[in-house]
This record gives sequence, structure tokens and C-alpha cells, in this order.
Amino acid sequence: MAPDVASKVERGARLSREDAAHLFNCTDLGFLARLSDLRRRQINGDRVYFNQNFHIEPSNVCIHRCRFCSYRRNHAGDEGAWTWDIEEMCRYARQKYHPDITEVHITGSVHPQRNLFFYVDLVKALRATLPLQVTIKAFSAIEIDGMCRMAGTSHLDGLSLLKESGLGAIPGGGAEIFDPTVRQQICPDKADASTWLSIHDTAHRLGIASNATMLFGHIESVQHQIDHLERIRNQQDKSGGFTAFIPLKYRSANNELSHIKEAGLLQTLRLFAVSRLFLDNIPHIKAYWPMLGREVTQMALLFGADDLDGTIQQSTKIYTMAGAEEQNPGLTREELCSLVETAGYCAVERDSFYKNRYLCTNISDHETGN
Repeated sequence: MAPDVASKVERGARLSREDAAHLFNCTDLGFLARLSDLRRRQINGDRVYFNQNFHIEPSNVCIHRCRFCSYRRNHAGDEGAWTWDIEEMCRYARQKYHPDITEVHITGSVHPQRNLFFYVDLVKALRATLPLQVTIKAFSAIEIDGMCRMAGTSHLDGLSLLKESGLGAIPGGGAEIFDPTVRQQICPDKADASTWLSIHDTAHRLGIASNATMLFGHIESVQHQIDHLERIRNQQDKSGGFTAFIPLKYRSANNELSHIKEAGLLQTLRLFAVSRLFLDNIPHIKAYWPMLGREVTQMALLFGADDLDGTIQQSTKIYTMAGAEEQNPGLTREELCSLVETAGYCAVERDSFYKNRYLCTNISDHETGN
């Protein structure tokens, strides 16, 4: 098995589902690290990317009842619930903005009283509040599905209107695990896999880039993970708009699946390696450091990851509420550069589309030129 897979990786050939299954069963982590690092260097050299960003989470009041979610609340009056209006979010954006910020990331819930036109107004208001250099990356496919259904519009019309209003990209949340039997158990009332993929397909065809994700380490099997990766790869073959894939680790605090033991370190690193090796058509694998913690994030760089997300600036609660190690996540540019460089890679500050890139070695601002 190992020589055949290694030969494929060395030649840049596509791996099969059977290859992925063998890699998931591989007990030689050194082999996985070497192979996934080879593939990531074929694609990205020794570079590891990050940006300077902050999050806005408009509300955690949600119509969905996902069993893995520690974030959502049923009603506005529930303990720990919040809902911001547009003026509050613009005020928060002004507080968080500084001249090096290149992205605001907006995601939250499917609010029962907010349709597409509320979010169009939000994007317009933020576009008027923030400089044009700041990309508005906003709304998961699940949120887009919900807001369009409430407004009685198609996904195409909804995404077109959001783009006209200033939306630049969409995040990858809500994919969870695509298999319908798993989805029925963990998020039965949420949009299904075909809807999630269709929304991203529509976004890509409109020129809206997006990420893809997978929630791992709960009730899914390795075969479910492989199926999920293959559907992402197939979609990328068709529409080509995914810039990064993000394995998101299930966190067990304060939700209905809390009896499930979280994925261990080896399972996590193996998934990063297989993701990098299998997803040959997606340029970046992101290790989302607020979810993984700093030490595991640094190890993930040795197993194929080449992106860390961003500085965040203590602006997200989603993984904090689920028990992640990073309880008030925020890293400076210097801290992110140090994390990358001590792992043996070259830190590169980027924009949302990996176009404007600045080499960060010795905290300098020299453009890399690609």
C-alpha cells in the first residue's frame, strides 16, 4: 500500500477512496507526516498563511436544533442568548478595525425573524463602515438557505443580491458530515448535503469564493469522512471556488452529544494528513487555531496544513462555548509568525483570496510576489 500511495503523491496523481482508507488505517505517523508535507510543499512550498481579521456573530438564537451545538439558544430570553442589531454590529466593527485588517468574518445562526433583506442591509452598512480593503466574508450555506427561504427567494437571487451589496466570500460552515444517516442523528432539521453543495456551486459560479469544512470526531466513521472529502473534491472539480478546506474538531462541552469522547491527537493529525493528500484540487488546508489550540495547530502544520486563519481579536464565542482551550481567542501578528517559524515554515500574511501576500520572517513587510 505505502509504496503505491507514495508514488502517486510524488507524481501528483489523484488518490482513490481505497487509498484514503489505507491512509486512515496507517499507523506510521512519520510516513503520513512526510507524505502530507511533500504534497503541501508541492502546492504551497514552505509557506503558511494567515490574515488579520475579526469576527461578528450577529445572534445565537437559532431555529435549528443541532445536537453538537453549544452555541445556539432557542429564544431571545434564554440565558446566554444575544441578538445584535445592525447599528450595534457596525459600532463593533469600528472598534475592532485597524489599518492592517483585511477581513471581517460573519456567521452565527438562522434567526427566526431575520430574512435575506436584513442581511443585505447589514452587508451594505458594513461596506459603508469599513474600507474596501476589508473583505466581507459572511454567512454559511445554512444561513443563506434559511434567509432565502424566509424571504421567498432562490439561492441564486439571494446570493446575487448579497454580492451586489458587498459580500466578497462565504465561509464553509454547516457542512458537518454529508452522509444522510449521520446528518439525521446530529442535525436532522438542517439543510442537507445537496443543498449545501448547491449553494456553494451557485456562489462559485457568481464569482464568490468560499471555504469547505467537515465536523469530525463525533459519531461518524472513517468511511463517512472519506465520502465527505470525495463530495468536496467532486464539487471543486465542477465549480472550482473553494480556497481552503477546514477540518473542524467536534468539542463536547455544553451540548447534547457531550457523552462522546472528543477526537484524540493522533486522529486529528491523521485527518489533516489525509485531507491534504486527498484534496488535490483545493489549494489550502486550514488549521483553525481557536478550535485546535496553539500546540495542536503547530503540529497540524507538519501534517499538511498551510493556513491558520487569522488574528481573530477575541471576537468569537462559538468554540469557546463548546469548551475549546482558547477561551478568549486572539493572537497578534508577531505571535502567529512565531508559531509558524518555530515549526520550520515561512509565515506569510495574506488577504482573503491569497493574492496580496507579505513575507513575515523577521516581522518584515516584503511582498513575496506571488
